[in-house]
Amino acid sequence: MTTVVLADDEALLRKAMASLLPLEGEITVLAEAENGEEAVHATLRHEPDVLVIDLEMPGVDGLGAVAEIRKTRPNQVILMLTRHAKPGVLRKALKLGVQGFVSKSAEPSHITAVITALHGGKRWIDPDVSALAVVDDCPLTDREIDVLRATGEGYSVADISSQLHLAQGTVRNYLSNAMQKTQTQSRHEAARYAREHDWL
Repeated sequence: MTTVVLADDEALLRKAMASLLPLEGEITVLAEAENGEEAVHATLRHEPDVLVIDLEMPGVDGLGAVAEIRKTRPNQVILMLTRHAKPGVLRKALKLGVQGFVSKSAEPSHITAVITALHGGKRWIDPDVSALAVVDDCPLTDREIDVLRATGEGYSVADISSQLHLAQGTVRNYLSNAMQKTQTQSRHEAARYAREHDWL
């Protein structure tokens, strides 16, 4: 028997999954959550075998909830659901250790099979999701993304230097490279451009 916590802000879809998944396989739904905060609370309280969580939710989104859960349960098995995997999102999810990525349009029988596979130690990325992710046209390096993300959060070059343990000149070089790649005139414009393209 595989225990599951379901997190999705679409009540109709969440209730349907809660009803259908146990019919498709040996699954017990321990709790439901309608936003990221509830997902964190329910996961830490019930300690499910698998957390099934929607990527896009109001407030704390799926990635934010996963990052918070990882602090306490670093080995939590997670299946992320999404309607459209924008370029860069899959990479963020994998960096957070998400083991499975499935389209929300998938049949309950397929979601059940993936949950069982993940519980068995396997990984799963739906082909349609991975196909979109392969088209990730982000030209930025990981370090350039780091400095742009910090810039977008309002930190100064000195703050970023301290946070990332880099020399200020190195931070400026990364920012300059990012500005060239995004064809923008300032680090703030570059950060905005990168965020709009879902690279951060």
